[in-house]
This record gives sequence, C-alpha cells and structure tokens, in this order.
Amino acid sequence: MGNVNIIGLGKSGIAAARILTKDHHQVTIYDSSNSETLEKIRENLAQEGITVKLGENMPLNDQNKPDFVVVSPGVPWDIPLLVNARQQGIKTIGEMELAWQYLKSSPWIGITGTNGKTTTTALIEAMLKTGGINTSACGNIGYAACELALSALENPPQWVVAEISSYQIESSIELSPKIGLWTTFTPDHLARHKTLENYHLIKASLLERSSSKILNGDDPYLHNFGLNLDWKNVYWTSVKGKEFLLGDVEKGVYLEDSWIVAFKELIAPISLFKMVGKHNLQNVLMATAAARLAGVSKGAIVETISSFTGVPHRLELITTINGVDYINDSKATNYDAAEVGLDSVASPTILIAGGEAKEGDDTPWIKKIKEKCVSVLLIGEASSLFAERLEIQGFKNYEIVNDMEKAVARGKQLAEETKAKVVLLSPACASFDQYRSFEHRGDHFRELCLNLNN
Repeated sequence: MGNVNIIGLGKSGIAAARILTKDHHQVTIYDSSNSETLEKIRENLAQEGITVKLGENMPLNDQNKPDFVVVSPGVPWDIPLLVNARQQGIKTIGEMELAWQYLKSSPWIGITGTNGKTTTTALIEAMLKTGGINTSACGNIGYAACELALSALENPPQWVVAEISSYQIESSIELSPKIGLWTTFTPDHLARHKTLENYHLIKASLLERSSSKILNGDDPYLHNFGLNLDWKNVYWTSVKGKEFLLGDVEKGVYLEDSWIVAFKELIAPISLFKMVGKHNLQNVLMATAAARLAGVSKGAIVETISSFTGVPHRLELITTINGVDYINDSKATNYDAAEVGLDSVASPTILIAGGEAKEGDDTPWIKKIKEKCVSVLLIGEASSLFAERLEIQGFKNYEIVNDMEKAVARGKQLAEETKAKVVLLSPACASFDQYRSFEHRGDHFRELCLNLNN
C-alpha cells in the first residue's frame, strides 16, 4: 500500500501507526525528542514492523516523499514542515481524521469547547452505556481515536463519542459528527491559533459539519453568536429557564422549577445530580440533549444523572483530612477553567496554582482568589508572574513553593492554621514545564495527598 509518515510518538501516533500497519501501509514515526522510555517504545514497535526515528524531524526530500502524513494532536498544524508538505501536494491529516476514516460507518457525537468538554463527554458516554448502547469515548478522553478505531475492527461501536480539541478539528477537515456540541468559548490556545476569530472559526467548522448542533445558550459569546446564526437543526440549552433559550422551546433543554426539561419533556429533578459547580448543571443539560437525540431512554438518563460522580482531574475529591477536602482540578489549564474551579468549592480555600502560563485575561480569576482564598501556593514557571499579578491586584497571601511536594505539605500545614475547608489544585496553566501532561500532574497531586494520611 502507501508509505506513511507519522509525526509524534505519543498514544495517538502509536495507535495511528498500528491501524495503518494492519492496513498494509509502510509506516515511519518521527519524534524530535529522545529518552530511555522512547527508546524502549521504538524497540517494541520495531517488532511490529513500525519504524521509529527519534531525535529528528521528518525530512521532505527525494529520498523521503511520503504518500501521506499523519499528525499527532499536540503538533502545531502551521509548522513550516507541514506547510511545506501541503504545498507539495502531500496529503496531511490529523490522527482524529484518520480514525474518522475507519469509524465513519458509525454515527459520531463530537464535543468541543474551551471548557466543559471532558465532563460532558463522560456524561454522554455514561448515558449511552446505561441505555444499552455499545459505545466508547475517545479523543482527549480515554482512548486515542485510532485506539478506538483499532478495537472497532472487531467490535464496531453503535455510536462514537469524541472529545475534540481545536487542534484536532484543525487537522480533520472531513470529520462530520451526526451530533455536534459546543460547550463554551473563551480565549485559549492563542499562542497556537493567533487570533480569537481564528480559534472561533476552527470550533465553528466542526458544528457546521454536524447534522444536529447543540449549543450552550448561557455562554455569552455563543449566545451573541447565536443571535446571527442561520444554521439548521440547532438545539440550545440554558440553566436559566426556557425564556432564555434561543430558538424553539421544542428544541430546548433547560431547567424549570429545578427539573431538567428536554424537548418539552420532564426528565429528572436536578437535585439527583451530585457534582459540585454551577457549570456542571450546563454540562448535564448538554449531555441530556445529546443522549435524547441519540435515542437514549429517559430512564437511562435519570439513572446516569443520579450515579455520576465526575471525571479524574476535574474537581476530583481525593481525600478528606481533619475536615479539609483535597481536590484535584489539574485539568483547569487556563484562567476561565480555574475561576470555575474556585467558584465550585467551599471556602476558605488554599489554592495551588502555576505551571506553564497561557495567554488570557486573569482579572476574573484573581477577583475570585481574593473572594475565596486564604492562601495561594505557587509552583512552576509561572510562579513569579503570578506573584507579580497577585501583588498588583492587592493580594498578599501567596508563597512561591516551586514544586508540588512542597505545595501539598505546606497546604496541609496552612489548612490547620487558617481553618481552611479545601486545598485545591487548580493551576490555570499548562503542565509541560514540570510534567508530561495535566493527568501526570494530577496523578502526582493525588499520590502526595493520599500519603499525607500516612
């Protein structure tokens, strides 16, 4: 068959290589990093007939001109190498798009948005499974999309539930979900996408290609966008009630007298839903809308709502020591998500924040810190920047502790001194200065918190 080059030796790149090799393609993975771990992976993949080149970028010359190139989600779409490949007419796609090509005989539910994607995806997956539907979540949650495509060769899912980031949409121009959801829209990834308009257009393109579209009417940006919208099959959600819906009430999912109402049908009292945080009410409405459109019974939705406790790394309660809750919100990698995290927990709070700083407006986040925090413990690269920003805003109760070990130990000490109710890891930053991923960071926090009991 063809000669395929893959950029990036992560979970996604490896899964893409395996499915292409199974399909009789000649596959080479390039990764500019090198380490002992990667060397071991390279040796293992060599036994599967997959070539891995470490510590080098993919060459484009007469000796190496692949039939097509597959890009892992973390690789920027506009690096000169990929621009050059596209200019030379070499087909270039993302790993998610490759999975779509193998899985498109199944209908997809595609979830995108700045925040709220993971919880909404997990809720939809749980609702479908409770409803007896054979499904699996993939993308930024659970399986890499190509891992699901591999397992689907023997057991095709009835529905594919995919959490899809802007990076993945950008490199997936054919991916067309049956149901598309847009949870929230705030500035994020601007280092990658350059402008807010560009970021918006990428998100909107997925919804445009979706047969049915579910949008969060309580998000100010999406609400204003919706006022000028001429899309067909749009379903709006609102926690404020039906009078705040855009479009037909028949196509709305909303709260009325503390009940979830979907398409004019009473579903369940919202009191059954145990997750903390106002934002999670919106997530459950969006998930209910998707599940109903996918044919899930009302009973299965009610059962899921009453038993769902959340996802790892998103307001995840790790342990309670002497009345203090230790909560892992490592997935809060920007200011908006971290503000939501703080807003969702009890106060007084001790906040652990920092990492690799992102662009964005930190003002509402700092306002929320002043409202709820007795102390902020700063870790990682952003420590001095955050210290400076807190000083300027008149918040003095911060300490630069640099790493997670010191932060957790100091958090316990301060919690006793200040009578705090919560020690919250909600970093407002990417993790790559000290960790492989936000999951790696959250796992480390969890381990340290559980060791405090010993």
